Amino acid sequence: LGYDARIFDSQNNTALESDHFENIIVAGFDAILFNSTDADGSVANVQKAKDAGIPVFCMDREINSLNTATSQILSDSYSGAVSIGKYFTQQLNKKGVYVELLGLVGDNNTWARSKGFHSVVDQYKEFKMVAQQSADFDQNKAMEVMESILQAHPNIDGVFCGNDAMALGAYQALLSAGKAGKVKVFGFDGAEDVITSIKDNKVAATGMQFPKVMAETAAEYADEYIKGRRDFPQKVPVAVELVTAKNIGDYIAYGKK
Repeated sequence: LGYDARIFDSQNNTALESDHFENIIVAGFDAILFNSTDADGSVANVQKAKDAGIPVFCMDREINSLNTATSQILSDSYSGAVSIGKYFTQQLNKKGVYVELLGLVGDNNTWARSKGFHSVVDQYKEFKMVAQQSADFDQNKAMEVMESILQAHPNIDGVFCGNDAMALGAYQALLSAGKAGKVKVFGFDGAEDVITSIKDNKVAATGMQFPKVMAETAAEYADEYIKGRRDFPQKVPVAVELVTAKNIGDYIAYGKK
C-alpha cells in the first residue's frame, strides 16, 4: 500500500505498551494496527489514541470495549475450540482424565478457547479434568508446568493447550516422562512446528488461525480510514479450522496450501 510501518513490541507488558502509545501519539502516526497485551488493561491506551484522532485496528487479541477501537479483527476462538472439543471427545472415546494448559489470563482468547472446549467436553460425565493451569502461551513454561502436573497426576489421557507453543512444551514433558504416544495433545494456532508434529503423530490436532487474513484486513481498513472511510464493523470474526492427521495435507503454517 506504500506506507512506512514502525513495529513496537510490548512483550506482553501493559506498562511498556502505554509508553509505546504515548510515543506513537507524540510522533503523530496515521493509524495503529494493534495486538493488545491485556483485554482490560489495553483499553485506556486505545482510548488515548482515539482521543488523539489516531484509529486503532485490533488484530487477533480483543479489548473489552465496543466503542474504543475503530475495528477489531479477531479469530473466532470459541467456535474453533468447540471443534477441537468435539474431536477431543472422539479421540478419547468420550472418557478419560485430562489436563488443560491456559494461555495468558488477561487475554480473552485464553477464555474463549477454554469455554469453547468445555462447552463440549463438560457434557460427558466420564471425563475428569485433574489440572488447569496457565503457562502464558509459552513453550518452556508449558513444559515446566506439565512436568509438575505429571508428578501429581502421572496417568492422564489427554492435554488441551490454549496455543501450539504450549502444546509443544507439553509434548516435550510427556516425551521426557516416557508418555509420548500414550497421551493425546491438542493445540491451537496452526504454527509450523505443530503442523509438522501432526504429520508425525506427535500432536493430535490444532485449530488453524489465519493471522495473515487478520493483519491484511487491518492494514486495508487503516488505508481506507486514511482515505476517508469511517463506517467500520466493530468486530470481524475470522473462522478457525480444525486440522488433524486426516486433512493435514491441505494446510501449511498459519494457512491453507
